[in-house]
Amino acid sequence: MSATRHVLILGGTTEARRLADTLAADTALRVTTSLAGRVAAPRLPAGQVRIGGFGGPEGLARWLREQQVDALIDATHPFAGTISFNAARAAAAVHVPLLAVRRPGWVAGPGDDWHPVGSLAEAADALPALGERVFLTTGRMGLAAFAHLEDRWFLVRSVDAPEPPMPPHTKVLLDRGPFTVEGERALLRRHAIDVLVTKDSGAAATSAKLTAAREAGIPVVVVRRPSVPEGVPTAAGPAEAVEWVRGVLDGR
Repeated sequence: MSATRHVLILGGTTEARRLADTLAADTALRVTTSLAGRVAAPRLPAGQVRIGGFGGPEGLARWLREQQVDALIDATHPFAGTISFNAARAAAAVHVPLLAVRRPGWVAGPGDDWHPVGSLAEAADALPALGERVFLTTGRMGLAAFAHLEDRWFLVRSVDAPEPPMPPHTKVLLDRGPFTVEGERALLRRHAIDVLVTKDSGAAATSAKLTAAREAGIPVVVVRRPSVPEGVPTAAGPAEAVEWVRGVLDGR
């Protein structure tokens, strides 16, 4: 592999950070991680970091070309949505190899009372039949979908403080994972939670709440992941992504 090959990681996840840390240790690589900028104080990976959008697929394609990117890795959150399609279009336009890191989703097990829905709006519609004290762990974006539920109490957990509109009866808990089962058990008891709402992020760092809910017999409303671009090669985690990078760059 020749020197100064450039890898761009679309990041913001634990997998992206670990991948950047591994690749940046290789002096033959220039590693840049792009963050959306939605978290005020993100955990920064090794290598170079850029923050902010690209301006759609055309802007990303232009950046790939100008910065002479040799490989692009989409390691964004499963619910990032638009950026994955932008990455696929941009990579195809400038003929840059693209890999998507797709962490496995959560799978319900014995004793789980899960209620899958397709959107936050559907999650809000499901709540009146399931509980009155809601632990909402879908992040600070999208709280407007629940703002009309005036007869429900919400515990909202997020890294940064959410902004209105949000439900009128809301307590905000600022915290960042990983979380423990013991801690999640205590949280559910302390706030008398009787229903949990979450997105299928699939992260081990935030899965403890599912175990705690199962043990407490609490129903869980799970928002399904959005669709992703077809035809893009995938890896389940950083180790597979590193092997892909080395294979792709060795062949270029």
